[in-house]
Amino acid sequence: MPTISEFHGIVIRMFNNHHAPPHPHATYGEFEGVVGLDPTAILAGRLPSRVEKMVAEWVELHRQELLANWERGQRLEALQRIDPLP
Repeated sequence: MPTISEFHGIVIRMFNNHHAPPHPHATYGEFEGVVGLDPTAILAGRLPSRVEKMVAEWVELHRQELLANWERGQRLEALQRIDPLP
């Protein structure tokens, strides 16, 4: 699963040709959450509250880039890196 961003100890990855709905996976230590893009929500797994808020903020800032990456992944194209949360 390609890493598309990293910030504050959080690693964001996205599978190529994965099941709908569009979603990245956020990992922080032993925690992992599957993050829905519209609406922004944890679909599966668990993240600490502070991390979940940072990931939600990042998704809000980069939703269009995430959706574009999702489309690339469905076509088995390389995913692009997305800027981290400052």
